[in-house]
Amino acid sequence: MNKHPGLDLVERARTLQPLIARDADEIERTRRLTPDVTTALIENGLYRSLLPQSLGGAELPLESFMQMQEEIAKADASTAWCLGQCSVCAMTAAYLDADAANEIFNVAPGILAWGAINHEVQAVPGGYRASARWDFASGSRQASWLGAHVRVVEADGSPRRKPDGSPEIRTILFPVADATMYDVWDVIGLRGTGTDSYSVDNLFIPDKFAALRDDPAALREDGPLYKLSTNMVFSMGFAATSLGLARATLDAATDLARAKTPQGLKAMRDNNAVQGLIGRTEATLRAARAYLYTTAAEVWRDLARGDALTEQHRIALRIAATWTIHQSAAVVDTAYHMAGATAVFSANKFERRFRDMHAIAQQVQARDSHYEDAGKAILFADLDTPPTTAR
Repeated sequence: MNKHPGLDLVERARTLQPLIARDADEIERTRRLTPDVTTALIENGLYRSLLPQSLGGAELPLESFMQMQEEIAKADASTAWCLGQCSVCAMTAAYLDADAANEIFNVAPGILAWGAINHEVQAVPGGYRASARWDFASGSRQASWLGAHVRVVEADGSPRRKPDGSPEIRTILFPVADATMYDVWDVIGLRGTGTDSYSVDNLFIPDKFAALRDDPAALREDGPLYKLSTNMVFSMGFAATSLGLARATLDAATDLARAKTPQGLKAMRDNNAVQGLIGRTEATLRAARAYLYTTAAEVWRDLARGDALTEQHRIALRIAATWTIHQSAAVVDTAYHMAGATAVFSANKFERRFRDMHAIAQQVQARDSHYEDAGKAILFADLDTPPTTAR
């Protein structure tokens, strides 16, 4: 973080765009970030964007994290996805003892990745025992530590319950060397994320590496960032990633339209239909970005002045992120079709961005069911104000 003290992380992200764009084909081919890109992200502190300042991290405001993601995604969506995933994973440090957090995040490379919630661990003296396999660990090929979100069972096999009666979920953390990795990421989009599977067999996890992540009672930091759940920050970061990808695709289509004359037709830039399409699509993208960032700013303002996180905040973030991903996909679709036959050649990058965008749209953060959850809360919850109204 001290290598370039005059630059913030958003500016550093912009300066890394040429390097990332240069290596994007290799990232796609090998299904992992290149050593040069990984080193640059580490040396410029981008993986530490959401790590607490008490541990030497940047502890960025939500909007700044989103801007960082947007800038990286303009160069390569897979790189942005890995960065966003591992950056949010680092928020777990806010729920750990300092010695455990230092061991994970302040020993190079200091990168944590994890997959989807699944399975159980058994409580044993001094910690937990785990034998299980997990999937969807984006960024795991750069990580030094892995995590897994698991239900806790007692020694007698009974589920451990929280005071409210719900199952206790912990995030167990362990070195990559303790896991078996499985190369399963044979996909059409976001190929460079290397979103592999991993397993452990009868692994002992000390208590200090089993965090009650996103549990306010276990929180050790008091900054506004950590009032947000990791899932909320994931959603906003990946929505911003979608915006950056959509911007790059629309800009490429616009550049193409300035120069291309389809055989037997007038120049694209002189075509009224193309002109109108670009204008409307530009408006769609700007509207989506404004909505996402305005929502982030409103929620952050409340948290920064000491307000508690509310149901209104949760709903506002969720529907803004989901809608932005969907609008970004629509922008990419429009730009792809506007490019015509040019889009199908891999050298022109339209087809990779198209595949990457639709891989993002298939992820959990873009599920249509989020609208149903928000609608149910709006209709039945006792909300003081509508969830998208500034207070």
